[in-house]
Amino acid sequence: MECMVPLARHLAICLFMAATTTATGCGDDHHGSTEADEKGVGAACTNDADCNPEDADTDGMQDQSCLTQFAGGYCGLEGCMDHDDCPEGSACVIHDDGKNYCFRICVDKSECNENRPADVESNCSANIDFTSPLSVKACVPPSSGV
Repeated sequence: MECMVPLARHLAICLFMAATTTATGCGDDHHGSTEADEKGVGAACTNDADCNPEDADTDGMQDQSCLTQFAGGYCGLEGCMDHDDCPEGSACVIHDDGKNYCFRICVDKSECNENRPADVESNCSANIDFTSPLSVKACVPPSSGV
């Protein structure tokens, strides 16, 4: 009988560990990130390859371009007509250069710069024109100064 107690205790500990590991391993694999984050919308870049990692799931969307007209580059989609043309977590904006782009939406500046160096930080701005009204802010990269 004495042998049964340690065995039962060991089994209970193993079951608890297995249940805890399974529970923490289930659920959202994206840790709260958006489709735009997964695709790298808003990241700094020097060429298109920086914006389209081989393991990225494009879900049938066109590849991103490195928008080099912005300082540090900006991974995004050019030529959107509406928010539905953009990955979830980004929106279609009308930029000062007369073109439309999918820019990452944000609440504060830190969200804009996870993939950008400090010298070319984007700002989280409400002072931007969307292709259709939205009450959100977008990550606006610095102009290249060219």
